[in-house]
Amino acid sequence: MAQSNVAEIASIVSESSRAAMLTVLMDGRFHTASELAFMAGIKPQTASFHLSKMQEAGLIVQEKQGRHRYYGIQNEEIAKVMESFLFIAPPVKIKSLKQSSQDKAMRYARTCYDHLAGSLGVQLADALLKTGVLREDHENFRVTEKGELFFKELGIPLETVSKKRRSFSYRCLDWSERRHHLAGALGQAVLERLIELGWIQRVPQNRAVKVTEEGKDGLKKTFGIDHSKEGT
Repeated sequence: MAQSNVAEIASIVSESSRAAMLTVLMDGRFHTASELAFMAGIKPQTASFHLSKMQEAGLIVQEKQGRHRYYGIQNEEIAKVMESFLFIAPPVKIKSLKQSSQDKAMRYARTCYDHLAGSLGVQLADALLKTGVLREDHENFRVTEKGELFFKELGIPLETVSKKRRSFSYRCLDWSERRHHLAGALGQAVLERLIELGWIQRVPQNRAVKVTEEGKDGLKKTFGIDHSKEGT
């Protein structure tokens, strides 16, 4: 019988502080140990210990910039696993107005590793399917001929995106919407383009993203998404 280290990985992820830091790192960015400690509600020394354990297990990577060390999720496969945990995990109990506001923002629009998720991410995928830009093909989305022109006009070079050594456009199951959003290299390219256009902005120390006033107009004209109906 083949042996595996599933139990070891499960024990690492199941620890509450590590799980909290991994969830923060699902924003696809690199953070310092101090930032992760603050967001997980633990001491920096404790965070450093947990980060070392997760790095040894291959869950995260470390990058050095001068005197600072930054940590990020190892790859999109790890992010997929974490997203699946969030899908089956019971919801966190809301105990304050601040938590309620943060939860609402996260459920509407957030980053899932390096692509757009939440209600906005699902609406975007639905719009691309409805207009014939994408079509579903088992676990993936496929770009149609109409889609090739659409992404070119949006400023996304498909030829360059498709050359990345990773999944191109897979269907990622959204933990809050219980439906699929666009992930993979194309999902990353769409997120980066929307940020570049100034239509959405990342929220500091949070996975949520905010739709700008310019973005409300752009999303409606380009994707038919009426952000005003969300009341945010």
